[in-house]
Amino acid sequence: MSKTHIPKPDWLKVRAPTGENYNRIKNMLGDLKLATVCQEAKCPNMGECWGGGTATFMLMGEVCTRGCKFCHVKTGNPKGKLDPLEPEKVGYSIAQMGLEYVVITSVDRDDLADQGAGHFARTIRTIKKLDQHVIVEILTPDFRGELDLVSQLVDSRPDVFAHNVETVERLQKTVRDPRANYQQSLSVLEHVKKYDPTRYTKTSIMLGLGETDEEVLQTLKDLRKIDCDVVTFGQYLQPTKRHLEVKEYITPEKFKWWQDTAEAMGFLYVASGPLVRSSYRAGEFFMKGVIEKRKQQEAIKSETTQGEKQHGY
Repeated sequence: MSKTHIPKPDWLKVRAPTGENYNRIKNMLGDLKLATVCQEAKCPNMGECWGGGTATFMLMGEVCTRGCKFCHVKTGNPKGKLDPLEPEKVGYSIAQMGLEYVVITSVDRDDLADQGAGHFARTIRTIKKLDQHVIVEILTPDFRGELDLVSQLVDSRPDVFAHNVETVERLQKTVRDPRANYQQSLSVLEHVKKYDPTRYTKTSIMLGLGETDEEVLQTLKDLRKIDCDVVTFGQYLQPTKRHLEVKEYITPEKFKWWQDTAEAMGFLYVASGPLVRSSYRAGEFFMKGVIEKRKQQEAIKSETTQGEKQHGY
């Protein structure tokens, strides 16, 4: 591994998180012993998101059974431990925060018979039961490619189903845990769309790991082939010295180029920038608008159909 340190450019420097709303959310999550990927992954947007009243909840603890070389989340064996009240705690927190759009993710739980799919699905159903209007995006593991487990989550009716390919195919073994792979991730996204075409699918790609433009373009082509709706691009940042080094800091201009390129390929929405992460507020607001518009159209269609039946049309 190279010892050369590439200095972080100015466009990646962010202010330390502060503010009344940020502190309120931090304290509430601490009181309920809930984990967020915002904290565990050291997300650079945590201050912006929490200050604006949004957060990404991470289910099933703080210890992941995978050991991806880019990720700051702790790795180990949780030994089957789960908080049975977590779905209710998450639902309660969301209700207290007054959120309209929530993102739910989880660590990988290879130690569980169903890899946590049932717990994940119950959480989504609990959130929807407490507030039928809240829009739920989920960011899931790959469940080792066991598509019946993926179906369980689709059946719980999340509005957006996200799963990250993380990087281009060539770098998968370098970047991700050996149990994850490119084709397995594509199969998850493809299955969601085939199983329920009304679910929006989403993925994220990190740049700056040594990928080429041709490889990123091929990844975008592969994603369009399986009708993936949303893609985000962000800069890989090394969380500690034990993790992969940054090969390149991508300029904001190049991120804009990737956004234009992906949009021209037909993605419904593209977020691309140095500090963009899979759960990104601008993308959430866009998807909220898209989903609400679809729900309005479905409601109008249903009312029209009922009216036609009543009048014998």
